[in-house]
Order: sequence, then structure tokens, then C-alpha cells
Amino acid sequence: MSTASVKTPEPSHSGLVQRTVEACELARQAAAIAAEGIATGSMSRLNAIRQCEKDLDAIDVEVDSGVTTTISHVPEDETRQLLACMKVMIGLERIGDLLLSFATSAQAAGGRLDSQDARDLTHMATVLEKMLSDVGQSFSQKDVKKAIDVLRADAEMDRLRNIIFLRHIENPENVARHASLQVIFMTQSLERAGDHAKNLAEEVCHFVSGRSIRHLLMAYDKPKEQMFIEWLRHKEEKAQ
Repeated sequence: MSTASVKTPEPSHSGLVQRTVEACELARQAAAIAAEGIATGSMSRLNAIRQCEKDLDAIDVEVDSGVTTTISHVPEDETRQLLACMKVMIGLERIGDLLLSFATSAQAAGGRLDSQDARDLTHMATVLEKMLSDVGQSFSQKDVKKAIDVLRADAEMDRLRNIIFLRHIENPENVARHASLQVIFMTQSLERAGDHAKNLAEEVCHFVSGRSIRHLLMAYDKPKEQMFIEWLRHKEEKAQ
């Protein structure tokens, strides 16, 4: 009987892209759990975020190793997508860490969250969930319009953060607030996760167009949406 070890098949370009898309879905699920846990007051539900974070870490290691092995054996367009996979996974892994931090702070606050904070934090987590859903779709379908939706949504995350900070830090009405420290930590975790989602959308724009959105902003000082709408129009005109 042969004792030769069975070789593990080398990762494929399509397989690595699919794993990255699956990671986007995992991050979306973690954000959905965060929203559900706060909306229902079920702090035990937030424990499920820990498993999502562990799974994201595992996929991050898998994609990083797979891209290193595969990248020198694929054509240029696939090389660019594999590099995007690595960058997307770095962002998703950080989002997983932030959502786990959110869950820890939420459980520390327990039942001391007031209804306004619960509503606003649920809204933030729901916006984040949609952003991550759009990131996954924009990456898998090479859809710049979906990526632009993510860029738009970041403004809502900032608005909600400002409302919560005003309530707890400025407190203009002089109302006694409960669990302010935990609420601020939770808000910061969601806002930073939204920033990472926005960065992922920018990476998709770069991957699809071959142009860096930051460099374009520096060169032309135009709003992000305007620049990429112009790019889309230019692309459609060339196709015609």
C-alpha cells in the first residue's frame, strides 16, 4: 500500500474570487446579526459574530496564501483581480474585528441602552449590512454603480455617528445618559467598519476601471460619484 501523501490541489483564480465573495457575505451576515441583536435586545445573539470573525480570519489566510501561489501563473487581467482579492480580504478581516468589538461593547452595555441609541445603532448596522452586500455584488459582477452606492451610503453612517456623539458628548439637553462609554465605542466600531466598506468600494472601482479614485480626486478635485459616472459614460460611448 502506497504511503505517498495526497497533494492538495492548487487554488484557482475563480476559486479565490469565489472565496472573497463568500467573505463579503460573511461580513454582511455579521452586520445583520449586530442589527438584529440591538433591535431585539438579544445580547446572546451577538455571540454569533465571533464565529463570523473566525471564519473571516480563516478565509483571509486562505486567500493570502492562494494568491501568492497563483498570481504568477495567470494573465494580467486575472492578476489585477487577485490583487483586489487580497486587498478586499484585508478590509473584510478588519470589519470582522470591528463588529466583534461592537458586540463586546453591546454586551457590556446590556439592557442599559436607551431606545434612541438602540434605534440609531440598529440603523447604522443596517446601513453597514447594505454596504457590505453592495460590495460583494460590485466585486463579483464588476459593477461600478453598486460601488458608488456604497460611497453614497458612507455619508449616512457619518450622519448617524454625529447624532449619537452629539447626544452623549455634547448632551445639549442635559439628559442623564446610560452606558455612554459603551455607546460611543459601539458607534465608533460601526463608523470605522463603514469606512472600510467605503475603501472596499473604492478598490472595486480601481479594479474595474484600472484608475485610482484617490488619484483622480487629487488631479481633478471632483466628487467621487461625478468622476465615475463620467467614466461610465465614456465607457458606454466607446462601446457604441
